[in-house]
Amino acid sequence: MAQFLAPKYWPVWLMIGLLRITALLPFSAGITLGRGMGNLLYRILPKRRHITEVNIRLCFKELDERQQQQMVREVFQNNGIGLIEMAWAYWGSEKFFRSITTLKGADILDEALSHNNGVILMGGHYSHIDLCGLLFSFYGRPVSTLYRKHNNPLLEMFFNGRQRFSEPLERSKTRLMLRHMRKNNCIWYAPDQDITSKDKVFVPFFGQTAATITATTKIARLNSSPLLLLSCLRNPDDKGYTLEVSRVENFPSGDETEDARLINEALESSIRKAPSQYMWVHKRFKTQPDGKSKLYK
Repeated sequence: MAQFLAPKYWPVWLMIGLLRITALLPFSAGITLGRGMGNLLYRILPKRRHITEVNIRLCFKELDERQQQQMVREVFQNNGIGLIEMAWAYWGSEKFFRSITTLKGADILDEALSHNNGVILMGGHYSHIDLCGLLFSFYGRPVSTLYRKHNNPLLEMFFNGRQRFSEPLERSKTRLMLRHMRKNNCIWYAPDQDITSKDKVFVPFFGQTAATITATTKIARLNSSPLLLLSCLRNPDDKGYTLEVSRVENFPSGDETEDARLINEALESSIRKAPSQYMWVHKRFKTQPDGKSKLYK
């Protein structure tokens, strides 16, 4: 721990301390504070605001300019709330959150697990991504969370706090992943970001060409594990959460490009239920077939 006392780690310690304090907030107060933080982030992060504006313009062409701008604001508000929800995921009251969470599709999950091949539980980068892990843990199904190791060792140690609700598993450790599948675990995985990888194809996402990794198909092949979609949404009244497990129809198709299309289609159907709760602040479309990234300029 002594190594983390160096000045370069002080900003991270400050962040952790502030999160620990906000975890003590009552639910309604936390939602209100988070929304206010989001409004502040909207004003002070012009580059992220621009990225979000581009994403919303590309993906929601049916909205007029005023409606698109309103969604951009709501995205930032939900990201602000997401910071509070992260604190609750690590230190919040399990009893309280259990009382305001509903799981739909538990029968679909149990049927998939009955084959003893494990399950790939496909998620997405929602603003409340960590809290979703805590909420799912209430239902007693063992889950391992695939993640990419953080470059900052203190942040890596902090995010290992996810062990409260899942077993963190580096996505590069294929043998360990297979071992967890053979234990009939759920493997949570989010394939919805444009990351550096040679194993990707270009398929539609909200009508826009998107580089989509094919790793989901490869993971499914490891142990013939079925793929299910896990949606996690904060209810419209801001008084609870709904998790929903559903099937990804026709997956696997036998073709990696078609599989990627099916994955994006399933994720899109989930995101459309509450589109501003999704993390549109990332450059989802930065890689295009011509190898250039012009959309965000």
